[in-house]
Amino acid sequence: MELRNRRILLTGASGGIGSALAQRLAAAGARLALVGRRHEALAQLASSLPGASIVVADLATAAGCRAAVEQAKASLSGVDVLVHLAGQGSFRCFSDEDPDAMEQMLRTNCVSAMWLAQAVLPQMTARGDGQLVFCGSVLGALALPGYTVYAASKFALRGFSEGLRRELADSGVSVTYVAPRAVRTALNPPEVYEMAKATRMAVDTPEAVAEQILAAMRRDAREAVLGWPESWFVRLNALWPALVDRAMRKQAEVVRRFAKPHPTQQTQAEQQTS
Repeated sequence: MELRNRRILLTGASGGIGSALAQRLAAAGARLALVGRRHEALAQLASSLPGASIVVADLATAAGCRAAVEQAKASLSGVDVLVHLAGQGSFRCFSDEDPDAMEQMLRTNCVSAMWLAQAVLPQMTARGDGQLVFCGSVLGALALPGYTVYAASKFALRGFSEGLRRELADSGVSVTYVAPRAVRTALNPPEVYEMAKATRMAVDTPEAVAEQILAAMRRDAREAVLGWPESWFVRLNALWPALVDRAMRKQAEVVRRFAKPHPTQQTQAEQQTS
């Protein structure tokens, strides 16, 4: 897809990946509506991007998603592309998860994508042109201990993306699902990086992920799983899950040590990319 002059609604715009992607989209000539919860952070980002507008919105409700789309359409005179990066993370054992936080995570990581898509699609399908980009996770195809609820939310997002892509196959609207591996952002507590070091898990920079999302958008990719060997493990998990089960059993004790509730994790339910 040619990005110049494309009108793009970008959620999670002031997060680590969001701000890096916004800068690259602007450099490619796109027109941006930056969506998030914090006006000050959005305004600071927009000040460095020619012509960018900001939309302060709560994407945890259907009404908030509809309002965000309407504001973006008004500021851009329409929306050609939806890039949905906003999300919420959690790293803890399932037995320690809060029921309300679990519901919030599913709403933030998956249902909000449905609400946003439903709001932007009528204009796109009427025009016969558009692109929906959803940022999931490698854990949306390869669930790991310590991420049970988070993985469930990303599995749901991947399933939604796949089903919607097939439903829109003859509409002129493409659907791209991008699955990063671990990324160094404020979404993660310090324990994630301690575990990553102990298990030799790779952690990407937001800038590296933004570059790969941009590349996936340009080629209208169906799905992009980022990083090796994670992309290989995703395939292995689909073909031979019992083998992956055995491999994960060896690391479960290590993960449990880091996934225990810590003071730094107490506000995880409130940490949403914005």
